[in-house]
Amino acid sequence: MSAIRSGWLAAYAALALPLAAAALPIYVHAPKYYAELGLPLATIGVLLLVLRALDALSDPLLGLLTDRVPERYGGRRVIIAAAVPFLALGMVLLFNPPESGGLGTWLAISLILVYLGLSASSIAYFSIGSAASRDYDERTRITAARGAAALVGVLLAAALPEVLSSRLGREAGFAWFSVVFVVLLLVAAAVTLRFGLPAARLPRAKPEPLRLRALVAPLANPGFRWLALVFLVNGVAAAVPATLVLFYVGDILRRPDLAGAFLAIYFVCGAAGMPLWVRLAHWIGKKHAWLTAMGASVVAFVWAFSLGEGDALAFALVCALSGLAFGADLALPASMLADVIDHDERAGRSRPDGSYFGLWHMLEKFALAAAAGAAFPLLDLLGYRPGTPSLALAGVYALMPCAIRVIAALILLRAPIETAPRVRQRQLEGEAI
Repeated sequence: MSAIRSGWLAAYAALALPLAAAALPIYVHAPKYYAELGLPLATIGVLLLVLRALDALSDPLLGLLTDRVPERYGGRRVIIAAAVPFLALGMVLLFNPPESGGLGTWLAISLILVYLGLSASSIAYFSIGSAASRDYDERTRITAARGAAALVGVLLAAALPEVLSSRLGREAGFAWFSVVFVVLLLVAAAVTLRFGLPAARLPRAKPEPLRLRALVAPLANPGFRWLALVFLVNGVAAAVPATLVLFYVGDILRRPDLAGAFLAIYFVCGAAGMPLWVRLAHWIGKKHAWLTAMGASVVAFVWAFSLGEGDALAFALVCALSGLAFGADLALPASMLADVIDHDERAGRSRPDGSYFGLWHMLEKFALAAAAGAAFPLLDLLGYRPGTPSLALAGVYALMPCAIRVIAALILLRAPIETAPRVRQRQLEGEAI
């Protein structure tokens, strides 16, 4: 198979930008937005709990469906094309609520559309990238390009609503953000579907019946079981500080005004670090490159525990160094998953990339839920109260994720996941790893 052209890769990566940009408004802004409109917090909490649980549990089914649309009918591209309108409509409804009454129902309907559109399009989109190449290093190029575009989307979603709200007011600002988002989503989807990775590069799906047991079929792959465990534990380690960063910046550093700048430093350095991890993975293999990144993340981030009021510059350095390490989380795990899926192809079955990424996305959402479910009760148990400096907050924010990441690294170290030389040898022997 010929090498992936840079133009194809750039066009494929385009859709990652709006898909990543959707997450921040949905998970961060929407709850506060509806609370300020008068919807009771208890109602918001119940809706989010139920809908997010259903969203996560639906991911394996969506993945299964993406594997069963024949390429002659558009394959995974038709899934993306069908899902994008749901995401666009849901985002517009979410930030354009009625002026009186029915806020709970409106929020529920909006989130159902958004979750369905985002999950279906993301799973199909990631599956296309996974199936597009059999080359060990090229797969990392694909995930790195997608990750870089996603970071741009996150930065855009962090800045644009605040800029628009400051100029137009909160409600009008978010309404206009939804319009800008839809335009960006439709353009990016068109670019990816029209000019992205050619359909000829994708393996043809073999007709298989839709059976419920196929939802968990990837768990029969021992490589996936190990990699999924590492991904879940490492995901919790990453989600704890993401959940608590605003509390840490406000109550420990006493610089809530710099929260946006700290996040920008972190994500920009994450994007800047991805070429490093792509190159290192080529030299020493993805597994060892990821282990290196985990170690670097712990060494860089543990120092946040010792910081206090006035240490903004020191924390900016922590954000920069841990952000560089974060680039590996974007570039390497999904690339390693593509290598692991080859197990099914070698066994004579079609590549069920969608089924794998359905479970993969479900684990990602479980990691976010586990981080919040562990961190907040622990802080409450340790006596932390928002608005006051607390050693407990510094410990849970900085030390807890470092300890969890060490556990993830130990699991990865033991995991029987193939290293680069063996994978490349298999490529030479059979065209499929």
